[in-house]
Amino acid sequence: MSKNLSHLSQRKGLSDNLFDKIGYEAQENGSLDPKAIREIADEYLMGTANVFGTASFYDFTRPSHRGKKVYVCNGSACLAAGTQSALKSALQENFAAEEIGEMCCLGRCHENVAFHYKGTNYSGADFLKAKDIFNQDGPDVISAENYHVESTGQKILTGTPPSIEEMKAWMQSWLQMEPTALLEEIKTSALRGRGGAGFPIWIKLDGCRKAAGKQKYIVCNADEGDPGSYSDRYLLENQSELVLAGMWLAARITGSDIGVVYIRAEYPDSVNMIQQTVENWRKAGLLGQNILGSGFDFDFKVIKAQGAYICGEETALLSSIEGQRPEVRVRPPFPVQEGLFRMPTVVNNVETLANLPYIIQNGGQNFAAIGTEKSTGTKLVSLDSALNVPGIYEVEMGSSLSKLILQQAKGFRRPVKALHIGGPLGGLVPISKLDDLNVDFESFASQGFMLGHASVVSVPEEFPMLYYLEHLFEFTAHESCGKCFPCRLGSTRGKEMIQKARTQHDYKIDRQLMDDLLDTMKRGSLCALGGGIPLPVINALKYFEDELAPYFK
Repeated sequence: MSKNLSHLSQRKGLSDNLFDKIGYEAQENGSLDPKAIREIADEYLMGTANVFGTASFYDFTRPSHRGKKVYVCNGSACLAAGTQSALKSALQENFAAEEIGEMCCLGRCHENVAFHYKGTNYSGADFLKAKDIFNQDGPDVISAENYHVESTGQKILTGTPPSIEEMKAWMQSWLQMEPTALLEEIKTSALRGRGGAGFPIWIKLDGCRKAAGKQKYIVCNADEGDPGSYSDRYLLENQSELVLAGMWLAARITGSDIGVVYIRAEYPDSVNMIQQTVENWRKAGLLGQNILGSGFDFDFKVIKAQGAYICGEETALLSSIEGQRPEVRVRPPFPVQEGLFRMPTVVNNVETLANLPYIIQNGGQNFAAIGTEKSTGTKLVSLDSALNVPGIYEVEMGSSLSKLILQQAKGFRRPVKALHIGGPLGGLVPISKLDDLNVDFESFASQGFMLGHASVVSVPEEFPMLYYLEHLFEFTAHESCGKCFPCRLGSTRGKEMIQKARTQHDYKIDRQLMDDLLDTMKRGSLCALGGGIPLPVINALKYFEDELAPYFK
């Protein structure tokens, strides 16, 4: 049935996009009313149940969204920092309890106290300006956010952004190269995907290039909303040229003429910056038909997501763009054969794509010489507010994690017992293991962890580990697409067991039951959400056994 819906959605495609329509119609009232659902269903030849099923899934289009005026960040970094309860209490001086919603995550992990109001994110000292911010009749107040950005080696992603003139010169030289030559440089670079799995990007590009299809798509997955990670936001807002140029190159290689940038609604500044850069390129003649007289056609479609972590999974993201409920698809077929609107599609995350201009400008061998043999290039690392110098650090792959944390970032400003690295599905690393890890895929895997986005959420000494595990299960239960039982039911049962153990002194968790639950989720889940959340729980049970022992039998 979903294939039929894909083809129906393709009738109007990206120019009159169904998902955009649902988001736009829900914007005024916070959700779709029955009349709007019927009208959209009739216009796109969908069933009303299909449209309602889609709209009721997302945080910002579901019925419970109605009446919300301000949103508190509920991400892991803000939770562990302990700032949000006081923030919520303070907000109640200006808003009724039912007017306060939640968002996850706003990417303000470097200073916390994060909230969203009237299309703008605020954090840290911004709350001191609350009277100005919440003055309905006054001017919009711009966030005073500022965070540290540092490179400890080669500046591939943190250098000075190219100007329009530089970008035009780059494109003119790229257009002189055959698509296969571009691909060969990327293959030589050995660039692996920066979203978590570390899959070589050249294989995706080559597969899509060779796939049969009258239309091909390049999709930038800018909805990987790992709590604790704000490296994508940095790139979208400060290095937008590199991200879009990476998509441009991917299109040139594969024969695509359209790129989709799917950006988290929780990053409003990112949406605005990408849209502005696209317009600047269009005015400069770098997009559209017959670019620079080359015969190459390419343009962008920017889509604002509506609040669903599962859309960071590539197949769920594709279903979302089509206006379907964002459920994970069974693979094979893989997106390079059957992706957006069932056409060949390359999906890559922001950081991966942003590396491509450097590779083509400087050569694949130059890139491959940076980092390690199997993990080439650099990696952006997001450090949270527990560090003395939090911010975005670009380090060469293979760099010492301990040196980054204790020397570059000047250590912790408070006692910390664990680092949750790589998002909710990443490993929970005890401080005692800090010296054993380098920032690369192999080092983390060999120690039973996962590098992922390389986001760092610090768990303070005083923060109960059981409560953190409950948070992870609760997050998964809320964000699950619901398609497979191991994820949908397993995350809920895990949350219930921990809640019961935490609140009822006479209840102890059966360790064998918990182990079986984690094994079922790991083996049986369709995607990395249900399959990955057991990793930090298993790490916690191993390294924090003494702290957790009172809750188990």
